[in-house]
Amino acid sequence: MEIVQSAKPLYAIAVSLIAVLFIAVSGKRPNLREFFTIAAAVLKFSIVVSMLPTVLAGKVIEYSLLTILPGLDISFKVDALGIFFALTASFLWIVTSFYSIGYVRSLNEHAQTRYFIFFAVALSATMGVAFSANMFTTFIFYEIITLSTFPLVAHKETPEAMKGARKYLIYLLGTSIAFQLFAIFLTYYAAGTLEFSNLGIFNNIKGEGVSDAFLIVTFILFIAGIAKAALMPLHSWLPAAMVAPTPVSALLHAVAVVKTGVFVVVKVVLHIFGVNLLAQLGLGTALAYFASFTIIVASIIALRQDNLKARLAYSTISQLSYIILGVALLTPSGITGSIMHIVLHAFGKITLFFCAGAIYVASHKTKVSELDGIGKQMPFTMAAFTLAAISMIGLPPMGGFLSKWYLIIGAIEAGQTPIIVVLVVSTILNAGYFLPIIYAAFFKEPNPEIPNPKSKIREAPVLMVASLTLTAIGVLLLFFMPSVFLELAKMIAASVTGGN
Repeated sequence: MEIVQSAKPLYAIAVSLIAVLFIAVSGKRPNLREFFTIAAAVLKFSIVVSMLPTVLAGKVIEYSLLTILPGLDISFKVDALGIFFALTASFLWIVTSFYSIGYVRSLNEHAQTRYFIFFAVALSATMGVAFSANMFTTFIFYEIITLSTFPLVAHKETPEAMKGARKYLIYLLGTSIAFQLFAIFLTYYAAGTLEFSNLGIFNNIKGEGVSDAFLIVTFILFIAGIAKAALMPLHSWLPAAMVAPTPVSALLHAVAVVKTGVFVVVKVVLHIFGVNLLAQLGLGTALAYFASFTIIVASIIALRQDNLKARLAYSTISQLSYIILGVALLTPSGITGSIMHIVLHAFGKITLFFCAGAIYVASHKTKVSELDGIGKQMPFTMAAFTLAAISMIGLPPMGGFLSKWYLIIGAIEAGQTPIIVVLVVSTILNAGYFLPIIYAAFFKEPNPEIPNPKSKIREAPVLMVASLTLTAIGVLLLFFMPSVFLELAKMIAASVTGGN
């Protein structure tokens, strides 16, 4: 594999950090402040896109920033998996920035400059995780994401917001330091390096005195230390974080935080342990069943949630585990479905949260039971919600169908009939908590007993509606034209399975 030396990954990380300075000094001039936000987002996406042809040509871009100890440095590598995640996150940051402008202005939110500053820092850190060449670099940017999103979760500064933010910080920072950092130390101790490998760091040193018990304990520590992936029982921080403004919830669920969690799980499975070693140890099957438990239980809990954002939060907990389930199958199709679900879930879930925010801005309604007839009052918003919900259920012609298709094929390749049952049951549960919302919105009349905070409900501001419409169209286009993302996903699967 040809290696290209370039500082482009560093530029992609740095651009929004530099923008932080301009956002901060222009705080009293909102138009200028938001211009810098949008400009940084567009520039970041452009840098990421400029690296795509190199990766599609089978090359890898590398850049080393700092060496601390032999085998321990801060360095970056742009491969198919990294650019897949970076493309998704950087594009959706542009859309979320436009949506945020409409949201914070409509509600006259306080501390808007602080809000945009930490949004930019979080996206820089997300790029850092995407392009990390080793687990040490990943860990640094993983923690920066936690610290930079804490003020966003606590943004409203109410007692409820502060309580949710504290829980968020304790879960994410606590598990990371207690378990993930320990696992990183064990990996470095055993292997002498933390550099990601397509075959797996541990697979490369198997037979050099590393016991199976040591490997199993290290794997468990890694999974327990990545609470951002929201595997049960380390999931309750996510519903608690729903006290944040809706664009922040969209950031948490679709772009940065939880996607970083499952992305790091994928890196641990594929590049630290490797497909062959996990298959030998039986850890892939164990992780797949663990993820299956989360998929089913979170879906059942979602059915009972009347608060719209809470229902979406438990949906996210369930949907994230599809990504973990797919990669844990250790088959080419399973891995392809897992990787594809990163982008397909991102577009679908960000659309749903955008819609929830638009409903709140337009009507101040937050409960599913209050949404009767709202589809006639907010047709664009609820049409977008419908497209995204169908994608989350996994029905054609929405993008979410593709990932579930590959996951089922992957389960067949692995000979895992129980996993096929899990996928079918979870699809039914997904329909159970999404379809009643759509039915009530379009086919029921507004309940006269529910007080209406606004005399007449109409669509949210144009920036918000345009953003959610764009991401909803994206959900549809990803079914018909998944080419670049699907090609990257297949490249990833082939690189770690030897093309088998």
